[in-house]
Amino acid sequence: MSAAAATRWPVELRLKKAEKLLEVAYDDGSRFRLPAEYLRVESPSAEVQGHGPGQKTLVAGRAHVGIIALEPVGNYAVRITFDDLRDLFLDLPLRARRRA
Repeated sequence: MSAAAATRWPVELRLKKAEKLLEVAYDDGSRFRLPAEYLRVESPSAEVQGHGPGQKTLVAGRAHVGIIALEPVGNYAVRITFDDLRDLFLDLPLRARRRA
């Protein structure tokens, strides 16, 4: 990881419900558009990743999943609630590095 990427800081999270995506903007001007389907099927949860190496499973039937809520958690995470009522806690570890 480059020094610039290591110091990049998220400055905005924007939920675009109609487009079913989360847009993340960083202080260096970069923006990422993360589809709800991607976030749901690549979740770090045991349902998706399993309980050990090599246990990742494909979560089918999530092509139309949407995000219904974003909620800040602590100092550097956000809870994403999907319309299938599953939650994902997205850690923004860059803040922890910057504060250290």
